[in-house]
Amino acid sequence: MQRRKIIHIDMDAFFAAVEQRDNPQWKGKPVIVGGMPDSRGVVATCSYEARKFGIHSAMSSSRAYKLCPQGVFVKPRISDYQQVSRQIHSVFLQYTDLVEPLSLDEAYLDVSQLELFKGSATLIAEDIRKKIFQKTALTASAGISYNKFLAKVASDMNKPNGQFVITPEQGEAFVAQLPVGKFYGVGKVTEKKMHEHKIFTGADLKNKSLQQLGRLFGKSAQYYFDIARGEDHRPVVTQRARKSIGSETTLQSDIKDENEIKHILQLLTEEVCVSLRKKQLCAKTINLKVKYHDFEQITRQTGLDNYSCDERLFFNVLCLLLKKTQIGKKPVRLLGVSVSDLGADVLSSSFVQLSLFDDKGD
Repeated sequence: MQRRKIIHIDMDAFFAAVEQRDNPQWKGKPVIVGGMPDSRGVVATCSYEARKFGIHSAMSSSRAYKLCPQGVFVKPRISDYQQVSRQIHSVFLQYTDLVEPLSLDEAYLDVSQLELFKGSATLIAEDIRKKIFQKTALTASAGISYNKFLAKVASDMNKPNGQFVITPEQGEAFVAQLPVGKFYGVGKVTEKKMHEHKIFTGADLKNKSLQQLGRLFGKSAQYYFDIARGEDHRPVVTQRARKSIGSETTLQSDIKDENEIKHILQLLTEEVCVSLRKKQLCAKTINLKVKYHDFEQITRQTGLDNYSCDERLFFNVLCLLLKKTQIGKKPVRLLGVSVSDLGADVLSSSFVQLSLFDDKGD
């Protein structure tokens, strides 16, 4: 069976990099995109200069300010980021139709059948990154491997503006020495639990049987069992005819605070509503997706009486759906918002975009 050639492209500090590009006076400075310091907002992303101060996504903006009071705090410009994202994804499609977008700033590409550069996925990734920079003046990092898990892990190895290859011959040995905290899909809480059971590296994880992992991690056991062996059989899934529009984010660290979760939902809601307006669509069904720290995943949805793309309405509905989850009790590692039952937006000019991160109350 022929091995796949998968490239994972991940833009470097995407939101912050766009802000630094569009505001040259901020180049080289710690830029924090998200809530203002005096709000209850959170950090959406930050530049590498800001990360040196310990700032990271999903951190409260007030905490980020304490760590770096000299930082440049900027409200997100989602529509601008989406425009740049479309430019980036247009580059991907110059190479292959097998593109699986994960978010505005990252995607998997299956280049197994490409003859370009004699089929060298490494050279193809270099060329993609070069073209992205020529088109957007932004840098991207890449991971190249024979499956999605390893490609995703590899893209973090030489950030920013670098790439890393894990060959089929290297895969299992690479995973064996990798700390479990570096595994894509292992959050802080799971990492702690693994450490409690003396699982510190991929080799330690591989030493556990599927039954032992099942007792420890439930439904996630098979995933951990496979990746400990460098295996991931998931194909790259391309977008099909759109029946829904959504946005989701995997948090850098698990969150339990309900206010922080609500602010992240606000960001996701704005992304969804911007997409609806650009496509001149409204929606009648709202969906909330939550993945907890233990990888349990739940969805909650409700229908509206009328078609809409009003952010305030969507967010209020999402807050009601939150009450039907264990948020506040169980740490969360992923949040997603999507809308379905789409229809034409005949009142597009009447909708007003709301401020996202400056709301100091509910």
